[in-house]
Amino acid sequence: MKVIKRDGRQVEFDKDKIVSAISKAMKNGSGIYKPQIAQSIADEIYEENRDSKFVTISDIETQVFNKLITKRQKLTAKSYEDYRSIREFQREHNSIEDEIKEMVGGKNEYWNTENSNKNVKEIKVQRDYMAGIVSKYIARKDLPPDVIENHDNGAIHFHDVDYYAEEAKNNCCVFNLDDQLQNGTVMNGKTIEKPHRLITATTIATQIITAVASSQYGGTTITLTHLAPFVRDSYNKHLEDVRKEFAEVIDFFSTTNKSDEIEKIIIRNAKQRLKKEIEDSVQTFNYQINTMFTVNGQAPFLSVFMYLGETDEYKEELAMLIEEFFKQRILGMKNEVGEYVTVEFPKLLYVLEKDNIFEDSKYYYLTKLAALCMAKRMTPDPISEKKMLELKGDVYPCMGCRSFLTPDRFTDNGIGNIANAKNYIPNKHKYYGRFNQGVVTINLVDVALSSEGDFDVFWDLLDERLELCHKGLKCKHKKLLGITSDVAPILWQHGAFARLKKGEKIDKLLYNGYSTISLGYAGLYECVKYMTGESHSGGKGKEFGLKVMQALNDACAKWKAEENIDYSVYGSPIESTTYKFAKCLKEKFGIIEGITDHDYITNSYHINVREKIDPFTKLKVESEYQQLSPGGAISYVEAVDLSNNLDVVIKLMQYIYENIMYAELNTKSDYCQVCGYDGEIKIIDEGGKLIWECPNCGNRNQDKMNVARRTCGYIGSHFWNAGRTEEIKDRYVHLDNHEYTGGEKNEICED
Repeated sequence: MKVIKRDGRQVEFDKDKIVSAISKAMKNGSGIYKPQIAQSIADEIYEENRDSKFVTISDIETQVFNKLITKRQKLTAKSYEDYRSIREFQREHNSIEDEIKEMVGGKNEYWNTENSNKNVKEIKVQRDYMAGIVSKYIARKDLPPDVIENHDNGAIHFHDVDYYAEEAKNNCCVFNLDDQLQNGTVMNGKTIEKPHRLITATTIATQIITAVASSQYGGTTITLTHLAPFVRDSYNKHLEDVRKEFAEVIDFFSTTNKSDEIEKIIIRNAKQRLKKEIEDSVQTFNYQINTMFTVNGQAPFLSVFMYLGETDEYKEELAMLIEEFFKQRILGMKNEVGEYVTVEFPKLLYVLEKDNIFEDSKYYYLTKLAALCMAKRMTPDPISEKKMLELKGDVYPCMGCRSFLTPDRFTDNGIGNIANAKNYIPNKHKYYGRFNQGVVTINLVDVALSSEGDFDVFWDLLDERLELCHKGLKCKHKKLLGITSDVAPILWQHGAFARLKKGEKIDKLLYNGYSTISLGYAGLYECVKYMTGESHSGGKGKEFGLKVMQALNDACAKWKAEENIDYSVYGSPIESTTYKFAKCLKEKFGIIEGITDHDYITNSYHINVREKIDPFTKLKVESEYQQLSPGGAISYVEAVDLSNNLDVVIKLMQYIYENIMYAELNTKSDYCQVCGYDGEIKIIDEGGKLIWECPNCGNRNQDKMNVARRTCGYIGSHFWNAGRTEEIKDRYVHLDNHEYTGGEKNEICED
């Protein structure tokens, strides 16, 4: 018996191919492999067609599907049909015109709510989304069918598929601004030489930031330490200028005992001019970052690192910059009606250390400013030097909102200056100039529900899904492999990541730990709750939750050892995907109380938003999971307005310093353009519809209010879809406006 393929070729009937196809569908559908059913279907199809001379491949596929339904293998049948559909899609041209028209017309829910920092009504965003739609369709043709199928059904999430078609975009980075400022760079074919004033350096920095952000799709991070030397340069220039201006006075008093007084006056004037330049420079920086746009149709997703311990030589200059950044962020920026409001960028990362965390420490005044800024503007985000040294051995910033590099091993292994950086210091660990290759996230809730509570099946399924994620990650790695430095000169040739030659491949920067690649995870709470009946915050739930996290780390360690690529476990900031996953879970498994009965699942390792727990206990518990999420993690505490009670904010920061590496405090600081109300815009549930409303005047027009909320690490200001709004409403349980006494139980929640 011959089988007629779609291209007209005739091949011998092979029962093993039917068995193989059904087996794959079982693993991707129910997750439970039943070999006897697969074999019996193959045998039955053979017997029913054996007297025919020919049978088409389409007829065989239809028979397989019907028999799976007959044998009550509904999930397997669906998976089999999905696989056929994807293969059909990959064989045939598929128009994208309808989706583009829906997006431009504001009728596509996915694109309307894809990113809380993008407004789909704006042309620049529409152009980015059009490119994303095209990229998404190309990716669906290029990626393995099982990766796409499981991405579609919510078992995994292949991140940033809307940028996949582009040849060389990485995810996020901590780039080497110091090398570019001190040694020069090139933008748009024009050489930019070393600046000699702070105001010039900050302006050039924002231009470099925009160029770097336009050459990738994830977050971008710089450190203020790289700008600190220019504070001193400016001071020396002001001192020189004042001396020239005072030259005649100096000559007049040169033979008297008044020269010391003149010198004091000169220094005082130079410092006053420096103070004004710092104010102007920081203001310019903030204006630029919040008004410029990348090719992604948005302001650069920028984080700014503030770590006094990063320099001894320029510590005082760094402190001046940190102080001014805080002061201007506390003030805010004016909205379209001229009122000061909370801005989205840059995200500020403030390191808590011995020199600033205690009341008698030298830079405690900066921490008091940080506390006020945090209470009023939701930033900075504290990083504990103490805990980070314990966990990583070095202190360095995250790439964007939470993705962390792995500790530098290429320097320890003697590989040296593989990026050809001009500011390379032998034997010193390197973090600036490194990047992340991409992310694929596993839906842990789907693994649990597919196992039907059987622990043996759970661990087998977890291994299979992890390998599926691994397969997706290798696709991201291969997309970068072999590209040359010419695709993004600012990154690869002119110092942001490296200074490679024209035409040189970037491959060496993908191995040996120079860059990372991330295994994301979501829904640990629901996974543990379903399998154990308990939260992962304590008891047998916590025991099981930590085992799951360890299994993810073991998988990454295995892949890393085999491939010399730094795979790392990453608590994904899955903004829209929490809702995609929840929707898919409902479709596959129905409504399960406490598991699938909300429109979102819990991000990463976070304790569920509805669990009763005080913020300090929450942070302590989550710190154990943070240790097992080395590729990226952050914890949250929600709070009411604490701007008049900074003692509790500082106590929280001190607790973070002692107990957890990275955390954030989320407050509310909104503005109503109708009545001028400056406070918290409320969410009103009206017949099941959630509406933003000013509590002072009742304004519900979103175009006439400024609302800022933390959305998976970054501050967002473009509102959210109904599901996300429901989650934000659930998060309205607060850290009470009182001092923590150690026994009081304050309700809190996180993203």
